[in-house]
Amino acid sequence: MQRKYRLVHVITRLELGGAQENTLFCVRHHDRERFQVGLVAGQGGLLEEEARRIPDANVQFVPYLKHPISPWSDLRTLFRLRSHFRTTGADIVHTHSSKAGILGRLAAFLAGVPAVVHTAHGWSFNVTQAPGKRRVFVALERMAAVISDRLITVSHRNRIDALALGIGRVRQYDVLHSGIDVGAFDRPLTARETVRSALGIEPHHVLVGTVACLKPQKAPLDFVRAARRAHARDDRLRFVIVGDGELRDELDALVRELGLEDVVRRLGWRRDVVDLLHAMDVFLLTSRFEGLPRAVLQALAAGVPVVATAVDGTPEVIRDRQTGLLVPPEDPEAAADRVLEMASDPLLRRRCIAQGREVLDRGFDIRRMVRDLERLYIDLLEGG
Repeated sequence: MQRKYRLVHVITRLELGGAQENTLFCVRHHDRERFQVGLVAGQGGLLEEEARRIPDANVQFVPYLKHPISPWSDLRTLFRLRSHFRTTGADIVHTHSSKAGILGRLAAFLAGVPAVVHTAHGWSFNVTQAPGKRRVFVALERMAAVISDRLITVSHRNRIDALALGIGRVRQYDVLHSGIDVGAFDRPLTARETVRSALGIEPHHVLVGTVACLKPQKAPLDFVRAARRAHARDDRLRFVIVGDGELRDELDALVRELGLEDVVRRLGWRRDVVDLLHAMDVFLLTSRFEGLPRAVLQALAAGVPVVATAVDGTPEVIRDRQTGLLVPPEDPEAAADRVLEMASDPLLRRRCIAQGREVLDRGFDIRRMVRDLERLYIDLLEGG
């Protein structure tokens, strides 16, 4: 009889986002014949209730795992996590996100957990940070890599960048593209025309949308600036932003300053993302850095042609003029040009949609990703 292993996923907080949705899918769909599954997360995320509804997983939301850095609080968190791993007898600890990735791996090491795995859904260091802060995060990742049995990146680019900075060794790494449930985006629940009408979109309008957390990484202000430039050249264009976050007020102020109140709408977080994607004519992502953007995968699955910045893992999905159009980051003018090109070229749109779906089917199925993870866990524990 095969042994059942105790597996604990750890993430800082279950906010709406790719890393969080990916982690929840794993917790829900791991093979219960081989794994007793647990999840530890900080409190306050919008996906908490969804996690609580997983009937056969030990899901715990703890008050001590928080985003802000606080040396004394973080030290207490470290020892509480260590105690949790010892009490549950964890065989595998798999960490996600920056804070949980550092503290969770160290706690697992101190608890003597046999297999310690970390997925970098995008590293803790990035181009938006001051140089000194970035060096600190790189140093922390180097330290944490030493006590990691396996490091997973969601793109080849993230792996290359980490190795160049001395984070881990080649043999520690696996690249597992972050997947999605492709079939879940095939059909909307509400008719496209009904959704567009509710948004105030006329039949002749061209709707350009994005789904993103409103934070510096996603550069939502660049989305608004691109919208102004594109709309000035084609007044059929309308824009929607699905998401919320720290830049909400700044974004709203920029929309008012540019006189785009009738052109750009911020919808906040929505549960009908599939319907909204099917209502769009073009998807635009203006990120400054990424791991692998799930929103782009979702747009392709919904049959929406994509314009995106050529950062990190994005070009591993969006191949210029094959599965979408790429633009440099922090260049709203280039983004506007490519949006106009995509909006005006039906042959280009059809080609990108067809080839994008082929790419998804070959390498971005989330169920395949879960099975690959499980093989990795078992290899670590039984591979000798």
